[in-house]
Amino acid sequence: MSMGAYDEAEHERRERKNSSVDASFDDDRSTYDGSVDYESDDSAEDLLETFKEIQSD
Repeated sequence: MSMGAYDEAEHERRERKNSSVDASFDDDRSTYDGSVDYESDDSAEDLLETFKEIQSD
């Protein structure tokens, strides 16, 4: 079979694989403990203005 030729068996195998759902994984949310430090010289007004600019795009 040449490169790019239609392979019906392969197509069917991929369809079966893509249509099955694997629900065996753990769907619980992880709990993260820690802290985040953020330092900025910008004022609250500058940050709000930047946020508004981002939202308008």
